[in-house]
Amino acid sequence: MASTASRPSRVAKLPPRERILDAAEELFQSEGIRRVSVQTIAEKAATTKMAIYRHFETKDALVAEWMRIVAADYQAAFDRVQTEYPGRPREQIMGLARFIAEGLPAISHRGCPFINSLAELPDRSHPARQVIEEHKAHQTRRLESMCTEAGLPDPEQAAAEITFVLEGAQVSTQNGSIDQTGDRLMRIVEGIVDRHRSPLDSSPPVVG
Repeated sequence: MASTASRPSRVAKLPPRERILDAAEELFQSEGIRRVSVQTIAEKAATTKMAIYRHFETKDALVAEWMRIVAADYQAAFDRVQTEYPGRPREQIMGLARFIAEGLPAISHRGCPFINSLAELPDRSHPARQVIEEHKAHQTRRLESMCTEAGLPDPEQAAAEITFVLEGAQVSTQNGSIDQTGDRLMRIVEGIVDRHRSPLDSSPPVVG
C-alpha cells in the first residue's frame, strides 16, 4: 500500500475497506498488534469502529487480512524473479535474496512484520498466525522447487540454509548485531548455491 503521495491525500481517495487496512498496516507496523485498539485504527482511517466491524468481524480478522497482504507482497517477489529470469533458477534464487537485501533498511526501523507478529501471537490457532505459517510453508515449497530446477543435489537442505540466512539477516538487521547485512546476505546465499552445485554442473557460478 506504499505510495509517494502524502498520506492524507492518498488515504482520502481510498474506499472504506482499503482505508481501514491502510491505517491498520501503518499502526501495526509502527506500534505492534496488541497496543493498537480498534478505536485507534478508526481514528487513523477517519471512520468509526462500527464501520470497521462491518468490514471485519473482529480485530483478529483484520490482523489476518493484513498478514495476507504482507504475504502476497512476498509471493509477488517470487513471481517477479521467475518472470525476469525465465528458465534460470539460479538467478531466480539470487533475485529473491536481492529482494530481501534491498528491504533490510526498512526492517532496521520497523522490523519484519512476520517476526514481530509471531512474537505477539503465541496462540497457534490465531487466524493471523495461521496465515503466516501457511505462507512460510508455501514459500519454502517454492524455494525448494527453484533449488530442484537449479540442479542442486539436495534442494531441501539448500532451501533450508537459504531460508535461515534470509530470515536471520532480517533479525540481525533489526537488532543491529551485524553490519553490512545486505552485502553479507548476498555473498552467503551465493556461497550456498555454489556449494550445493552438482560436480557435473559446469555452468558458471551465480553472480549476485
